[in-house]
Amino acid sequence: MSVEKITMPQLGESVTEGTISSWLVGVGDQVNKYDPIAEVMTDKVNAEVPSSFTGTIKELVANEGDTIEVGELICYIEVEGGASEEATESDEKDDSSNEQQEEQAEQKDQSMKKRYSPAVLRLAQENDIDLNEVEGSGRGGRITRKDLEKIIESGNIPQADSAPKAEETKQPSQPKAAPSQPQAPAETQTAEAGDVEIPVTGVRKAIAQNMVKSTTEIPHAWMMVEVDVTDLVNLRDELKVDFKRKEGFSLTYFAFFVKAVAQALKEFPELNSMWGGDKIIQKKDINLSIAVANENQLFVPVIKNADEKSIKGIAKDIVELANKAKNGKLTNDDMQGGTFTVNNTGSFGSVQSMGVINHPQAAILQVESIVKKPVYMNGMFAARDMVNLCLSLDHRILDGLVCGNFMQRVKEILENMSKDNTSVY
Repeated sequence: MSVEKITMPQLGESVTEGTISSWLVGVGDQVNKYDPIAEVMTDKVNAEVPSSFTGTIKELVANEGDTIEVGELICYIEVEGGASEEATESDEKDDSSNEQQEEQAEQKDQSMKKRYSPAVLRLAQENDIDLNEVEGSGRGGRITRKDLEKIIESGNIPQADSAPKAEETKQPSQPKAAPSQPQAPAETQTAEAGDVEIPVTGVRKAIAQNMVKSTTEIPHAWMMVEVDVTDLVNLRDELKVDFKRKEGFSLTYFAFFVKAVAQALKEFPELNSMWGGDKIIQKKDINLSIAVANENQLFVPVIKNADEKSIKGIAKDIVELANKAKNGKLTNDDMQGGTFTVNNTGSFGSVQSMGVINHPQAAILQVESIVKKPVYMNGMFAARDMVNLCLSLDHRILDGLVCGNFMQRVKEILENMSKDNTSVY
């Protein structure tokens, strides 16, 4: 027998870590290669980690709830392929290798300790942490975000006159800036009798990190248009019963809105873009992210190539992705590749909202609730079905002119959807 390591795999583009939500195996369990051994939460999606070997689980190194970086060890597995002495030698080699790596890391501490990421600098500034007093757990002693979060949770924050140095490395001629908002980190709050403490893990942690990144990095701007969807409502009401009987799933209003957005994005590809630092990347494929949820978690899966699909095809994708979310069956592929987000906030009765952009996309469109309103037309007031469409845009990539034209085009498409000129197939 020999002992092998299983490490946290790369579960998607730009994914750097994952949280083990549950182990599917225990010590002593027999597993085959590719059998799932753990459920891992990455950026808004649960993914199953497969075994890299056939053998027996020997040790679970990571615990449920632990956040592990890609490439870090999560468990040991005993596999066939040699004498028991080889396993011992392998363990000894692993121990020796670990000691050598630790020694090498210690030697690099002086050169890499002060290579701070923007997240580390921000946390240090917000919590008055003296980075010179922090021991890093990253490569070469580099201080990671998790190191600072542990310090904040413990309450033992190292403070000294040198605390502002992290900021001074970037702005030596300016004093440390005061926080732009009142600082009340959740970690510093004390629960009182009757309060409920809810750990920030899994999906909620991923959402929090992505929202902070989005609002910190992206200069948001907003606009809204009002759309008369009376003809669309009549069309859907006329078709929905027969459609459900034939297809086995519902024809929702949201499918019509997604189709209109996909069509308009083809005509205004600027909105189907991402910020690339020194360039803007205009995506070829139109892959629309939509928000779906189960009882207590929010997911943003993707309708791939939405511009090539009929309203029926989009409606089918919406239902399938929603069912996957409810049953915990969303895959990493379901969550990857989104280029623009359409959010059905109207399902909650909302009539106006400002969405936070799904980083690194350029915009997000909120489809609000359809409401009956008196509208003046043809010399008289009439009850019409009206809906607000609210767009949040990245002002580095987009400006009001192109977004205004895009919104007017979406409005035009929706207002011309009727039984005379619209096919759902």
